[in-house]
Amino acid sequence: MTQDTLLKRHTLIAITMASFLTPFMSSAINLAIPSMGEHFNASAMHLSWVVTSYILASAAFLVPFGRLADIVGRKKIFNAGIISFTVFSLICGLATSVEMLIAFRVLQGIGSAMVFGTGMAILTSVFPPQERGKILGINVATVYTGLSLGPVLGGVLNHNLGWASIFYFNALIGLAVIIISIARLKGEWAGAKGESFDFTGAVLYSAGLIAFMYGISTITASAWSGYLLVAGLIILLIFIRHEMKTDYPVLNIKLFSRNVTFTFSNLAALINYSATFAVGFLLSLYLQLVLGYNSQQAGFILLSQPVLMAVLSPFAGKLSDRVQPRVVSSWGMALTTLGLFIFVFLTGQTPIWLVLVNLALLGVGFALFSSPNSNAVMGSVEKRFYGIASSTLGTMRLTGQAVSMAIATLIMAMFVGNVELNQADVNLLTKSIKTAFIIFSATCLAGIFASLARGNISTGSRPGDKPDGLTNSK
Repeated sequence: MTQDTLLKRHTLIAITMASFLTPFMSSAINLAIPSMGEHFNASAMHLSWVVTSYILASAAFLVPFGRLADIVGRKKIFNAGIISFTVFSLICGLATSVEMLIAFRVLQGIGSAMVFGTGMAILTSVFPPQERGKILGINVATVYTGLSLGPVLGGVLNHNLGWASIFYFNALIGLAVIIISIARLKGEWAGAKGESFDFTGAVLYSAGLIAFMYGISTITASAWSGYLLVAGLIILLIFIRHEMKTDYPVLNIKLFSRNVTFTFSNLAALINYSATFAVGFLLSLYLQLVLGYNSQQAGFILLSQPVLMAVLSPFAGKLSDRVQPRVVSSWGMALTTLGLFIFVFLTGQTPIWLVLVNLALLGVGFALFSSPNSNAVMGSVEKRFYGIASSTLGTMRLTGQAVSMAIATLIMAMFVGNVELNQADVNLLTKSIKTAFIIFSATCLAGIFASLARGNISTGSRPGDKPDGLTNSK
């Protein structure tokens, strides 16, 4: 076996294992939310921040770390990130209050930004263009495997060993990734080596995004949230103005202004995650608090969605090497819209088989959208922008997740109030869940048009380097 083949194999193993961690953690934590609420006597608002704090920290640092990785080396940042992520996963399990847990989740999120701002870029650097869709499909399948095992293992671990065991399990996998990455990943990838790092731009970006996302997430809890939201938007506008004048920007704005495929593929990802991320959170509450299942049973019910994602994603990725990604992704977005709309009709008497069938429909839709969309993003830029393209797509994903949770939290606060979950009125809780699905299905419907608007890309070969990081897109 050649050194090149070994490098490909070890890279794929390390990156896909790392890609498993975040979705596993997020889907497993959803099943443990009621248990955490009981353990800490925490309100629904506090518990939503156990999820949101991690997402916010990850999103705020993804682009700066992606740019830094392009300059100093993607493997260096990846290794630093997986070590940080693993350490703070372990510490999260030791938290003695919900506030402490939220703080540790922020630090865990910063570590994840280093990992997920570099992982896809490393894969795209190691594998040739003609294998890109297939490999990204495998990577996405691993993400969905994490989503598949999260409800099952998370429910079993939470039911038998307590919520902290989920964090310990995550730390164990992180340790395995550290060993493989340090021992087997030889070489380094730095597409922008020698360029300077825009520290001012990085600070403006992180500060603006944190203020904006925090403002959205706390809009019902604080009178100052609206001001913070506006302040975040102003800082982000200052950031854009600064980036347009900088020789080596932390985020090349021209990737958006001159590359239709890159722009609309990222917009489609933002819309998709804004409409779908909170589904697991809402259905976990529905299954446990409305229908009366325990966390282990709820985990097995939720399994039908991510299993189909994991099975179909490699095929969807490979298909996008032959068929334009916008076509495959748009069909995926359409099926997702239908699935979200069906959940609008949930009641306390909805048969469980209907929930299972609709979760399977969502699984097919997610699979058809995600890996072709990733292929479109990575195929629309030249090599020196792989890190920033990967981290920008990750930022869209995490920003969408934060928006999704903010919408769910806002609606629950409006209908249920800031009370402990085990004291919430079941009818009001059901009404809030149905309202959230109305908003999510309408949002996803708009995403179909964003997906179709991206234009075509050349997926079979790597286009030649173009000015400003552009490739041949129509």
